[in-house]
This record gives sequence, structure tokens and C-alpha cells, in this order.
Amino acid sequence: MEQRHTRTGRKRRRRLRPFRTLFAFLFVAFIGIGLYSVWQYNEGKELAKGEKPDSGPFRGDPADARQPYIENYLLLGIDDDGSGRSRSDSMMLASWNRQSGDLKLVSLMRDIYADIPGYKSYKLNTAYYLGGVQLAKDTVSGMFGVPIHHYAVTDFDNFEKLIDIAAPNGVTIDVEKPMSEKIGVSLEQGTQNLNGKELLGYARFRADSEGDFGRVARQQKALAALKDEVVSPATLPRLPKMAGAATGYVETDIGGTEGLGKVLRAALTGGVHIERMTIPAEGTYSFGSYPHAGSVIEIDLPANREALGKFLGVSLNEHSAAAFAD
Repeated sequence: MEQRHTRTGRKRRRRLRPFRTLFAFLFVAFIGIGLYSVWQYNEGKELAKGEKPDSGPFRGDPADARQPYIENYLLLGIDDDGSGRSRSDSMMLASWNRQSGDLKLVSLMRDIYADIPGYKSYKLNTAYYLGGVQLAKDTVSGMFGVPIHHYAVTDFDNFEKLIDIAAPNGVTIDVEKPMSEKIGVSLEQGTQNLNGKELLGYARFRADSEGDFGRVARQQKALAALKDEVVSPATLPRLPKMAGAATGYVETDIGGTEGLGKVLRAALTGGVHIERMTIPAEGTYSFGSYPHAGSVIEIDLPANREALGKFLGVSLNEHSAAAFAD
């Protein structure tokens, strides 16, 4: 009887041994991946040490009680000329739904004639020049009535470096036409892999009949291609280093580890759906000129506020805009 129990116990141990081995392997692999991620993150952080722009203090809006799961980000790309006073060459509003993981991206034309709190009306991109990221945020919120919870700012040199870390083999773009004027690179027509400098040049090109509207469309196209690159399986090992570098290359109110977590979650889920729009909406603007501001885009503000609200899925009107006005 005792011998039978002994044989039964040995059989159970033999059956459990493969599971123990598998568990031990998974545990070691998990620890190894974690250590690798931390090492890569710190390497990227050290690489970008002291490189980020200084956009001044920022105070974000509280969460919207109607949509507490929505986070809105003001994304600014600045052209740093070394003077310490930069204009925002690229302005976007990113609205992230934490429940669904979907992202809505709104490009704001930089030449929109805007009421800037505390100043006379100027082009929208002048708000950053006059008062940093806070004034840029207050201007956008005050015009359209949309809350902005977070921000991210990078200059063009840092954008190039981030692209080269995220996509060392380049980002695949179908270049619609030859491009070279005032972008620092020469691009030929056709599908090709663009490095950071080339991708930036593609996104900034405006020397054609489409002008700034074509430039904004290319910015959105470049971001979509970059998103596809970042969430591809081949890029996954580089994500911690990219997130670490972003802490130095990108100025934001989001902490480094929190930002790393969001990048990894987006990459691991893979299926981030992005919708896009441009402000001003079609048929809601005209062109004007002022001695102090130059050539501008004058928009039908109520119509654009309504279009933006419809796109974001929330009611925006003069009352919601007044809540953000000083």
C-alpha cells in the first residue's frame, strides 16, 4: 500500500515538472524583458539629456464631467531659431479615448486669425511666441471651447532624432511630387523610406498650389505612417529607448514612466484607430491681410466650433468657449 502511494507521488511530480520548467522560463524571461526595457529607457533618456525646449509653466483643464475618459493633448512643433522666442509651426489637438483606445487628431492651421488673450488678434501660431504653451492652450480653448488636459512640445531637430531612433530604417511614405524648396532636403516622387530629416522636410513642404493646406495634409499623412511604424512588431524592442529619449526631446507635463506606459500600451494593442480633421473646415474660411499680422485665414468661428464638436462627439458653443476665456 505504501509502495503504491510512493509510485503515485512520483508520477505526479513527473507530470508537474514540465509546468514548473515553463513557469521558471517565463519568470526569467519576464525579468529579462523588464531589465532590458529599463536599460533601454535609461539609455534613451541619457542620449537626449538637456535637449528639450522650455515652454514655460502649464495648467491643464480638469476632466470633462460629460466624458471623464477623454484626454485632450495640445501638440506643438516649434521652429527653434536659437533666439529663445519660437513660433509653433505645427499645431494639433489630439483627443484620446481611454476606454476604446481610439485617437482623434485635429490639425489647426497656424495662420488662423485668432483672438489671443491679453493681446490683439494675430495668427494662431503667435500665441506660443507671446506666452509659451499656456497662452497657446488658452487661445485654443478660448476660441473653440474644448478643454485641454495635457501638452507636448518638441522642436524640429529633436523630432528628427526621435524618428531615427523609432525607425532606423526610415518611415515608408509615398511622396506625391518632387520636393526641395525651403525644406533642407531633396525628395523624389514615389514610395520611399524617409529618415528623420527627410520626413520632417516632407511634412513641412508648402511650395505648391496647396500651400499650408497641403502641408497640413502631409503632416497628418506622415504621422499616420509613423504610427504604423511604431506599432509594428519589429519596432517593439526599440520602444523603451524611444520613450526614454522622448523625456529629453519632448517637453510635456506627463511623467516619464507614465509616458512609457502609454507608449507600450499603444504598441502592444496595435489597433489604435486614428480619425483626422483640419480646422478650418471646408467652406468656413476666407483669406485676409493685416499690417501687423500679414496674410491670415479668417474663419467662421461658430461653424468651426460646431464642426469640431461634432468630430469630437461633444457639444461646443460660445458658452463652453466663454468658460475658458480670461
